[in-house]
Amino acid sequence: IVGVVGPLVAVPAVIASSSMVGAVGTRPPVVGEWGYPLSGGYYKSDGFGWRSVKDCSYCSSDHKGYDMSQKCGATIYAAGPGRVIRAGAWGTFGNAVQIEHGGGVTTIYGHMMWNSLVVESGMDVVAGTALGREGSTGASTGCHLHFEVRAGGVAIDPAPFMAERGLPLK
Repeated sequence: IVGVVGPLVAVPAVIASSSMVGAVGTRPPVVGEWGYPLSGGYYKSDGFGWRSVKDCSYCSSDHKGYDMSQKCGATIYAAGPGRVIRAGAWGTFGNAVQIEHGGGVTTIYGHMMWNSLVVESGMDVVAGTALGREGSTGASTGCHLHFEVRAGGVAIDPAPFMAERGLPLK
């Protein structure tokens, strides 16, 4: 992986480890089988739950994900092992990827740049596999990643979910 400027490639399970940490453009930290969807530092632009929405007629006041950003074009990574079940245009998510992790858990990575996805439905991934690039597609007001976790089809707060896996979101 060459980060935000070079080509994106899938990361084999034998390579995705917690030793792959560092600045933007390197694989994110992985703890066990799970890792962060962005490498290096990121800015939290919005959390899960109810919020006041001003100057955005299409923005939901019941936010179902965790918004994080680095910059337009930053590489987005799979947070955990599983199978890609959706990749491409998806309503308000814009250009998005959904991964099935087993046990009824899925993750969604929304608002990615058009033509940036490097995975497709049916592909198996591990934490640290590049998915695409941060963008502002769908119902978005600027470049960021909408990271959503669903359990049994219901959106849950990604912060405690990730913290339980040793990966606290800030």
